[in-house]
Amino acid sequence: MDVSNCEPSGGPEADLLATYDRALPAVYGYLLTRCHSQSTAEDLTAETFLAAVDAVRRSTPDVTIGWLIGIARHKLADHWRTLSREEARQAALAHERSNPGVRGDDDPWQRQLDRLTAAEVLDLLAPQHRLALTLRYVDDLPVAQVAEVIGRSLHATEGLLVRARQAFRRHYERIESDEGGAR
Repeated sequence: MDVSNCEPSGGPEADLLATYDRALPAVYGYLLTRCHSQSTAEDLTAETFLAAVDAVRRSTPDVTIGWLIGIARHKLADHWRTLSREEARQAALAHERSNPGVRGDDDPWQRQLDRLTAAEVLDLLAPQHRLALTLRYVDDLPVAQVAEVIGRSLHATEGLLVRARQAFRRHYERIESDEGGAR
């Protein structure tokens, strides 16, 4: 942490810096007891304090150890979600390798054609629909983060995603029916 920019007269940056030495063992201990991996706990602790610095720059939170533990809790949940997705991907890959040709849609050529068609359909959509669908389904962001990125409310983003999916489906079905005999 760059302490040269922290004003000694006070403010959230100074509060965070003052709390850092006391909070570091508590945050690290919290994470270590839950993830049981020293390197993961160290990484998540660093992510926690980086997120805290970012939050302090955006607003003026009450910098306490409890607040930092709350950030650590979110970082740990994000870590577990990432692990869960990766395990699901690995299981699907293992299943695909051990059961080749079990399902007709597991054909790699068909998957590639589907990807190309999806990319073609995305290009046909209005820019706001393309952006929302890409953030949600390609980048795998939760709807709340999509809303934050595009600068809309959560409710407005949910509505936009509904309309974008409908537009995608219409274009996709039209392309599929136009090329029906080709596939």
